[in-house]
Amino acid sequence: MKAFFVFSGQGAQTVGMGRDLFESSAAARKVFEEADEVLGYKLSDIIFNGPIEKLTESIYCQDAIYTTSCAAYAAFTEKFGKITPVACAGLSLGEYGALYCAGAFDFATGAKLLAARGKLMDEACRATVGAMASVLGGDLEVIKAVCKEIDIDVANYNCPGQVVISGEKSKVEAAVAELKARGLRKVIMLNVAGAFHSRLMKSAGAGLASVLEQADICVPAVPVYHNFTADKAASVEELKSNLVNQVAGSVRWEDCVRRAVADGADTVIEFGPGAVLTGLVRRTASDLKLVNINSAASLESAVLE
Repeated sequence: MKAFFVFSGQGAQTVGMGRDLFESSAAARKVFEEADEVLGYKLSDIIFNGPIEKLTESIYCQDAIYTTSCAAYAAFTEKFGKITPVACAGLSLGEYGALYCAGAFDFATGAKLLAARGKLMDEACRATVGAMASVLGGDLEVIKAVCKEIDIDVANYNCPGQVVISGEKSKVEAAVAELKARGLRKVIMLNVAGAFHSRLMKSAGAGLASVLEQADICVPAVPVYHNFTADKAASVEELKSNLVNQVAGSVRWEDCVRRAVADGADTVIEFGPGAVLTGLVRRTASDLKLVNINSAASLESAVLE
């Protein structure tokens, strides 16, 4: 097995996620307990008991998904032993789970970085009136041209036939109308707090840069394909730059998956709540074996070859 480890992004959160892992795995429990200690409040209580409105706020959500994903990875390692993947990647905040797994920093460092990232992004959302929309199908060049004309950004290249656009709310609404006028039928406004991965998040990226300067980070031995470049970083400086640019830059998830395939991956293992990334991978490289580790039941049924 040549595994590509991937880590869930924002939007996958559900109240109660990871509770069964906490109850059934000592390794997973330790991760939740460390998160509570490092952050100085009971994140685990918000994860397990909600309410969903609080769990969905960026200041809690990013660390909640990171912690749940890392707990899933810990429980997986507890069962199967240490497996070295071909590469790792994560969607947006999931990139921090990938970097932790690959050895770029310890769990506490990732938790503290995401606490700062979530706060900065929340502030950027409150300072702007942003929105996002999902575009399913249609010509990518037409979508990019409309974004350029209306002055918004492509936030995510998720998989063939699925991109997300982002920017000022009025402009995103105008882009939705224009894309529908050009014959694209499946263009859907998303229920999000702001314009993630667009120029409206630049202030958050700038704030994160000063936080990253002080962080103890190294280049991991296992390649991590960054959202911003769909490539691994050659230096700590480049790694930190990628994390800064990722906040307001496009997520090139499809390219990350294709890079893993080119590097020999035959199995994708997704750690964290939900199965969004598995679905995106299926539509990008349908011949890969797919495994989800998002609960005690999924861990129990997982079969590795």
